[in-house]
Amino acid sequence: MEQVKNRFLKYVAIDTQSDPNSNTTPSTEKQWNLAHLLVAELKEIGMEEVTIDENAYIMATLPSNVDKKVPTIGFISHFDTTPDFSGTDVKPQIIANYDGSDIVLNKEHNIVLSPDYFEDLLQYKGNTLITTDGTTLLGADDKAGIAEIITAMEYLLQHPEIKHGKIRVGFTPDEEIGRGAHKFNVAKFGAEWAYTMDGSQIGELEYENFNAASAKVVIKGRSVHPGYAKGKMVNAVSIANEFMNILPPLETPQSTYDREGFFHIHHVQGSIEHAEFELIIRDHDKEQFEKRKQLLVAIANKLNTIYEDCITLDIADQYYNMKEKIMPVFHIVEIAKEAMESLGITPIIKPIRGGTDGSQLSYMGLPCPNIFAGGHNFHGKYEYVPVESMQKAVEVIIKICEITATKN
Repeated sequence: MEQVKNRFLKYVAIDTQSDPNSNTTPSTEKQWNLAHLLVAELKEIGMEEVTIDENAYIMATLPSNVDKKVPTIGFISHFDTTPDFSGTDVKPQIIANYDGSDIVLNKEHNIVLSPDYFEDLLQYKGNTLITTDGTTLLGADDKAGIAEIITAMEYLLQHPEIKHGKIRVGFTPDEEIGRGAHKFNVAKFGAEWAYTMDGSQIGELEYENFNAASAKVVIKGRSVHPGYAKGKMVNAVSIANEFMNILPPLETPQSTYDREGFFHIHHVQGSIEHAEFELIIRDHDKEQFEKRKQLLVAIANKLNTIYEDCITLDIADQYYNMKEKIMPVFHIVEIAKEAMESLGITPIIKPIRGGTDGSQLSYMGLPCPNIFAGGHNFHGKYEYVPVESMQKAVEVIIKICEITATKN
């Protein structure tokens, strides 16, 4: 437990925030700082074939210690953190033997992590929690996953009596901006299947995720003095507002759950002459996903008819529901489920209301379900992770390796 905790604390001290506006890989230079540290650490614990490419993708091998043919499997996590909230100068706080009460993250700014709002806290009474200081995110998404994978590999290296096949590990940049798998070399990785350690609470096991697309709406207006504007002014802000108001009002992230899809407008700017907004489209069902994109096209066409082709709409698919690729090899989910149950963990099998590297990797030929890394409240100042959950994730990785070897 101390090993995984100390690794995690070391990793979160390094700012690795990614940048969606950058065209480089990784998208920020500072991601290299942690990448180089991870390469050195993998070599230090005795991993073989440790490589890092020109885009900061890291791979390493734990050789098989059995004398029979066993599938090569992998474990993958990402080292960037979201651009949605600051990851600079993270100052973790350690709450030993959590008693179920409010946690004051930052007294000066009156920032409190309370079970009255975040009910999941209560299931961790008696645990050691790592929280933020209320001014940054923590980085458990996904530095917890990296700490767990490396700690599990170190344990297997130190305990050769635990039999396992060839294990590959991979660490990626830029997952938080949707590019984590874009330059991942699946052939070089060489695994039959893998698991991303990128889920939330203890027990999560996921093989479904959203189909996802992004959209950008640009409106070209015409500015005329408001006193003489009748029949002449085209107000781009008003048209943007009209477009957004046609979208189903209850199909938003804050009004949906489980497999329900949504439209999410996340950036808006404008003036009379020019307005634009960006949104994402999400749905687990492929047919409904296509209908959502068609609705955007229909709204744009309707308003263009009224306002003389003032709207430009660009839609780009981002990733798809990995369930389609996991179901033909469902035994890989069953192995993870068996590993959890053998450790006294109740599997929580549910769809991801988001995506992981695993969704893209599954469509690239590497089936890749997602397993809990232990953290909660990702992407903000209320993020926390129980150390005991990280320890259990380490044990799950080890058990998956062991079960895979014994079943073949």
